[in-house]
Amino acid sequence: MVPAATERSLRGWQRHALQTLVIVILMVIAPLVGVAIVNGDPGAYLRFPPRPLEPAPGSFVPVAFALYAILIVGTLLPFIIRILRANARHRVRAPSSPSSSRLPFPRWGWVSLIVLGVFWVIAWVPVPGLEMVRRLSFTPLWVAYVGVVSAWIQHRGGRVLLIEQPWRFLALFPASALFWYLFEYLNQFTGNWIYIGTGVAEHDALNWFLRSALPFSTVLPAVLVTRDLFATWPSLSRGLDQFIRLRPARPEGTAKAVLVAGVLGLVAIALRPDSFYALVWVAPPLLIVAIQGAFGERHLFSGVASGNWRDPWLAVLAALFCGFCWELWNIFSLARWTYHIPNAQILHVFEMPLLGYAGYLPFGLTCVVAAQLLTGTDPRARTH
Repeated sequence: MVPAATERSLRGWQRHALQTLVIVILMVIAPLVGVAIVNGDPGAYLRFPPRPLEPAPGSFVPVAFALYAILIVGTLLPFIIRILRANARHRVRAPSSPSSSRLPFPRWGWVSLIVLGVFWVIAWVPVPGLEMVRRLSFTPLWVAYVGVVSAWIQHRGGRVLLIEQPWRFLALFPASALFWYLFEYLNQFTGNWIYIGTGVAEHDALNWFLRSALPFSTVLPAVLVTRDLFATWPSLSRGLDQFIRLRPARPEGTAKAVLVAGVLGLVAIALRPDSFYALVWVAPPLLIVAIQGAFGERHLFSGVASGNWRDPWLAVLAALFCGFCWELWNIFSLARWTYHIPNAQILHVFEMPLLGYAGYLPFGLTCVVAAQLLTGTDPRARTH
């Protein structure tokens, strides 16, 4: 006889597997529908490795740039104002005092920091004879980053996923590779980023898989540990646990509407990629959260019904910080990527146009909900 706890766990994994299958099917088929609508060839996008048929036309259109900037600032500003005001009130009521919960920085954290420094140098410095190591430096660099951040969390007295749930933490790596391949697939329709200097022939699918799977596997672990580190600084999200309440009168109808919006967004990127390329980042979290809601699961936005925006905000900050590090370490690497952003190809910070960093904001949400879906990781930040 199967114990009740084991039976519940099995049902949970079966439910997540079904949700994953539905989401993958929708993410694959929806853009192909858009291609078919414009009389394109859907079969041209069903290939491995997934590579854009052509880069997007990088351009600068002042009116479009201004509209994008207004939308981004208008979305973020209420949260920033809320946090600043809450921190100002907190400083008046409770002056800061040294933390008593600090622990020694663990030895494995120092080892990770040394490895990070070594591979940072390898990634950037063109040493003769180390070209292959330079091309493969991305993975050890980011594995070391995950180790350093996890050690920093422990030092600050936070909860470390690596220590508390090691198997769930390790499961993030293969889940991350599968997760990112879906974005490589979607990039075929928009052509917003192109890899150069990989040393892999276009037709060599197996070699490309072996070279790409390991780097892609570090995405989810990096974002989640960064989120948990930021959770140890209450000032980064203070006041967001009692903010705007979003409590739809008809939750099921809202979930269906969000699901339809996500699907239509993926169709749109194939219909008009130069206009709707940003939906590559917005549509996936809509799909995942809508399906989680339809199954009655707690998800990243469950707390907003009571006005708690802390977890989504920390996910956004974590991905933005990781995005900055991705672009920083990309700039001088031998195997790297470049961007082609319609209407906003200006004011580059490293290879990324300034407004392109806005894509990391919804991407952070996607990382957290995908980690929950694929590994059962709690969508809430791991606090003390």
